[in-house]
Amino acid sequence: MNERTRRVRKAVLPVAGLGTRFLPATKAMPKEMLPVVDKPLIQYAVEECIASGIEHVIFVTGRRKNAIEDHFDTLPELESFLETHGKPKLAQMVRDISNGVDFSYTRQSEALGLGHAVLTARHLVGNEPFAVLLGDVIPHGKVPATKSLLEVYESTGQGAIAVEEVPKERVHLYGIVDVARDGDVRLGHGVRRIEDLVEKPKPEKAPSNLAVTGRYVLPPVVFDYLEKAEPGTGGEIQLTDALRVLASRDGLWAVPYQGKTYDAGDKLGFLEATVELALENPEFGDKFRNYLRGLKL
Repeated sequence: MNERTRRVRKAVLPVAGLGTRFLPATKAMPKEMLPVVDKPLIQYAVEECIASGIEHVIFVTGRRKNAIEDHFDTLPELESFLETHGKPKLAQMVRDISNGVDFSYTRQSEALGLGHAVLTARHLVGNEPFAVLLGDVIPHGKVPATKSLLEVYESTGQGAIAVEEVPKERVHLYGIVDVARDGDVRLGHGVRRIEDLVEKPKPEKAPSNLAVTGRYVLPPVVFDYLEKAEPGTGGEIQLTDALRVLASRDGLWAVPYQGKTYDAGDKLGFLEATVELALENPEFGDKFRNYLRGLKL
């Protein structure tokens, strides 16, 4: 494998969903643009891409998603206004939203599953390895989740996905991996080869409690497996089905994330992310903590 095929330069962010769990807030606003503390949910994923060395972010969008494109576009008139009114830090903040990375957009015409959304980006990814980041998941730790996956891929030439332990009673909410007993210490603590994946199993049938958490780095051959995948319920093409083939034929690694993952795709997880990230904010975190302590619950 040469350097071009080993190095991961592109990331796919599927953002075509309707956001029904956040209605009525998402009737006119994309779920991905809901603010978590002081920036849109989707910006956390893009910042993770940039921190991981990704050069090209590909959004798979749908109807009513223009606000995402606008957010990551340049806005010279706003930057000029802020500069001339003595607010250079805010001007730089606006520039940094899209600084150093290219953006492309492609439309998923029908909501036919995560696998279909990833397949929709094939013409923009080309014959290269790529990352996939779900925009409603916020991994929070010292090392970006995507960066840890890139390191495994670039060491092995094989796909890698982030996993996290979940309580047994919650395994039915996730894709769960079946992993080999022994890992490879050269790739990091707890990294193990995936033998199979099961989508939302019953607790008594789950092969482990290691849940897939919405971060993937995949070789381009996964597009071939997605094209051949049989549609399931509602005609949807599941990414899990292609990952099962990838694991059996080409190799796939489970990488435990060394941090906390917020599932901001539901209201409780969104609130948890908002509160805990606000507490870490250097500008007002201490004041917010004191406010919470003063609440009479």
